Amino acid sequence: MRIVAALVLISLALAGCANDGLREIRGSAMGPDEFMVQPVKPLVEPANYTDLPTPTPGQANLTDRNAIAEGIAAFGGRPEATAGGIPASDGALVQQASRFGVTPEIRQELAESDAAFRKRKARFTQFKIVPTDRYNQAYRGQSLDAEAEAARWRSAGARTPSAPPAD
Repeated sequence: MRIVAALVLISLALAGCANDGLREIRGSAMGPDEFMVQPVKPLVEPANYTDLPTPTPGQANLTDRNAIAEGIAAFGGRPEATAGGIPASDGALVQQASRFGVTPEIRQELAESDAAFRKRKARFTQFKIVPTDRYNQAYRGQSLDAEAEAARWRSAGARTPSAPPAD
């Protein structure tokens, strides 16, 4: 009996040594991954086979969808505005947003600091008996409580939009 108890205890201790980082995401289905399939536009026969565009290896095809342009159109924007540069109609907005200066390498700096933060928070995540998602625990100090923040602004006299009731 002692040997069985020791084997169970040793297996539990060894199972807790796996370090998967902060996220413990596992799918329950054994089927295909639906996010690996990219939908395409239907094939259509061209009106004239001599006027077909020149093939561009490695670039988009005529049947490929542009998810960013479709998202912009879905929200009422103009997909052609993403062709390049900042439209003249948005110049004042960009100037106001960058009035205190712009850090050109901000994405790289944020990615490095977040990687260091996640590494620091993931030090002791290997000590767990059951799989748990530690992401929300790690970022708890950086998240806002929406209901408490709305109540704080309302008590200060600010006009706030209505929000759905808390569950």
